[in-house]
Amino acid sequence: MTDQVPATDQVPVSEQLGRRERNKLEMRRRLATAAAQLFMERGYDAVSMSDVAAAAKVAEQTVYNYFPTKPQLVLDRADDFRERSRMAVLDRDPALTPAEALGVQVHEDIDRFTSRATSFARGEFPAQSVESETFRRYALEFREQQGDAIAEAIGVTDPTVNRLVARAHASALVTVIQAVTDRIGAAILSGADLTTVARDLHKDATIALTDAAESFRSTAARSRSSLH
Repeated sequence: MTDQVPATDQVPVSEQLGRRERNKLEMRRRLATAAAQLFMERGYDAVSMSDVAAAAKVAEQTVYNYFPTKPQLVLDRADDFRERSRMAVLDRDPALTPAEALGVQVHEDIDRFTSRATSFARGEFPAQSVESETFRRYALEFREQQGDAIAEAIGVTDPTVNRLVARAHASALVTVIQAVTDRIGAAILSGADLTTVARDLHKDATIALTDAAESFRSTAARSRSSLH
């Protein structure tokens, strides 16, 4: 007797939903991977949505269903990164500054991006935000949104800090993050030794974030004292 595949309506709803979500995630990864490969080979500006569809062997409308605009093919996880930054500041230990809380992510990202295969990494966010002037505009818009999210979190955790000061501090942190990203992107594009680049970046990021942490502690202390 052969095994029979159960009819869809006999499969539990939770399992159907789980399978559907897995299929969606798999298609999203497939499209993002195809796009990164094309960006690596031709550069962001020379690739169209129809090129991505052809490379992934799907209809062009499928690409638009998952990525309504071309920049989102590179900024695939932008919302996740922004939320990750916000939550790192929002949920941090009270003894830590925003810079120290975000430092963990900065160092993790250095290791992650510098350990990627160089050929593939040329098509991803760090390299494309350096190589393509068109994409860089979108990358900086994302950083602006990331800064807003960090400032919002600071407003919750440190309500005595002036809102404009909190936004300025968030901007400074985002500047450090983007500077790190740019150096990774430039290193990937130039073919530099990424192990050496990572080592130097870890040192420089620590210096910059330590400076930002000290500045924030002073600002927060002044803000608290002004209430008394």
